[in-house]
Amino acid sequence: MIILLYGQDTYSSRQKLQEIIESYKKIHKSGLNLIYFDGERLKFEEFKDAFQQASMFDEKKLLVLSNAFSNKELKEQLLANLSIFFNAKDIILFYEEDKILERDKLLKLLKKQAKVQEFPPLEGIKLRNWIKQEFSKLKTEISLEVVDKIIDFVGNDLWQISNEVKKLASFKNGKSIKVEDVELLVKPKVESDIFKTIDMIAAKNRKQALLLIHKHLEKGDNPVYLLSMINFQFRNLLIVKELIEKQRPYYAIAKMTKLHPFVVRKSYEQAVRFSFAELKKIYQQLFEADLAIKTGKMDSEAALDLFLSGI
Repeated sequence: MIILLYGQDTYSSRQKLQEIIESYKKIHKSGLNLIYFDGERLKFEEFKDAFQQASMFDEKKLLVLSNAFSNKELKEQLLANLSIFFNAKDIILFYEEDKILERDKLLKLLKKQAKVQEFPPLEGIKLRNWIKQEFSKLKTEISLEVVDKIIDFVGNDLWQISNEVKKLASFKNGKSIKVEDVELLVKPKVESDIFKTIDMIAAKNRKQALLLIHKHLEKGDNPVYLLSMINFQFRNLLIVKELIEKQRPYYAIAKMTKLHPFVVRKSYEQAVRFSFAELKKIYQQLFEADLAIKTGKMDSEAALDLFLSGI
């Protein structure tokens, strides 16, 4: 069986990924045949060998393959050889934390032959209903004005919204939430502090980077969300750094990346403070921290601390 989970709503896709992994673990308790791969650095032969290798205790294997769509060589070989995986008893789970273009050949093939689920960003009524459902789970009453105020402050980032919902429900302790409560307790998105944290990383000031992150942890922000924000920005830095090294002018970088002007400016300023090798190393460390959380080897806060301490 082959499964593909993809899309920009990483909160929902992560939940689905974890649901599949937990269901697998309930049946195959040893966990020895649950294998994770980072597709960005993976060779096809390495993946094929793991797939064809006999499983321990004759269990069904679950192979979780992340970021395969960003590896051109791997994608081409998967396209040419995907038929060998279709009728196997083992499960291959492709996981992509981003949008995939509809014209992508591998996506087209998987849509015909695999179980595919896309997680686009929630917008409009779907986003409002999701927020109302989260409050309902906590037996907390809200108005549409409160929902809209949360969206104004946070956007459609379900990681942060989930944090804010829990914070507001706890603060009101069963009472109805007012717009004033949102204005008092909900902070606008944390990009600015993430930029400050990365400035400290660039300056090799680990102590200050840890202090900035722990301020968010102390007010209840989800460490997985914080790690995903750092990961998002370092991905931007890699893209911008590559364009800088290709001697693209600033205006061209802004146009090519299609990032928010503020993000482009900060990314450009920060990218020049790192070498390309440093950025790749940090991005690898972020992947390892994320993997440690997914596999249950480390809780999310400890993985975040370890990442910041190890840079």
